[in-house]
Amino acid sequence: MPYSLQALEEAAALVHAVMPPTPQYAWPLLAERTGCDVWVKHENHTPTGAFKARGAITFMDWLRREHPEATGIITATRGNHGQAQAFAAKRAGLTATILVPRGNSVEKNAAMRAFGAELIEHGEDFDEAREEAQRRAADGKWFMVPPFHDALALGVASYALELFRAAPPLDTVYVPIGCGSGICGTIAARNALGLDTKVVGVVSTGAQAAKLSFEAGELIETNGAHSFADGVAVRVPVRAAFDIYAKGADRIVAVPDAAIAEATRIYWQDTHNLAEGAGACPLAALIQEADRMRGSSVGVILSGGNIDTRHVATIMAGGTPLT
Repeated sequence: MPYSLQALEEAAALVHAVMPPTPQYAWPLLAERTGCDVWVKHENHTPTGAFKARGAITFMDWLRREHPEATGIITATRGNHGQAQAFAAKRAGLTATILVPRGNSVEKNAAMRAFGAELIEHGEDFDEAREEAQRRAADGKWFMVPPFHDALALGVASYALELFRAAPPLDTVYVPIGCGSGICGTIAARNALGLDTKVVGVVSTGAQAAKLSFEAGELIETNGAHSFADGVAVRVPVRAAFDIYAKGADRIVAVPDAAIAEATRIYWQDTHNLAEGAGACPLAALIQEADRMRGSSVGVILSGGNIDTRHVATIMAGGTPLT
């Protein structure tokens, strides 16, 4: 993957032609809670409510150039990737067929349809939906959009470029890990800018495939991925992403769903921003490591705000959504 600064800046220019940079704010109540200077990157402020919009924009540009014969795309998602691909496909004049597992987020499903996608439910989790999307793509009717691709990660890296250039020097950035484009884009931007910032991945304790793989130095699949934080509920790591974060991440932290729910409440109380589960994971990890990080300058990626109302009701009442 061409992780040069020029390549990242060219990808960022494509992104910014469609959407403005998102803000990064240092919230004082979060600083009081953690003992850190905390900069929140607000990817909940994109046109699809999550960071995935960036990668979809650059992927669709790549697809139109490299495969002009394509008339439609197919992909699998728990929600944010699918919303982004439907959004970008419609802009490019392509159809979008999206596979989701049964029981997927009702509100993310509705959003994908609103962006123009044909939605198909299949399987019990993301990885089963992904396998079915790949099977359907084999007949050549659709172009398969994988969960990780160079053109996706290049676009996603634009949020890290924005953060690193707008905030003061950061000691550490916490990033949620699902299929890996977020953490890989952050590592790419950090390296291209020549910074010393540590990049820390975050997963749920119920979906630890990325953490187990990182610590073992090889891919490890898990039998399940159980978390209301659907953006990190992945049981099969992506090899291309693993090869990047295995070398570029400082560590990967696992946080329980109860801590993710508490971080969601804290985001609302301290910033009045609504975070989905994956978006709250980085703050949950910082709070878990507060003693270790005290006095540091820290970035946390609020990767999205697309959370179902029923989960919000449970969380704001002091509970943790069941999976």
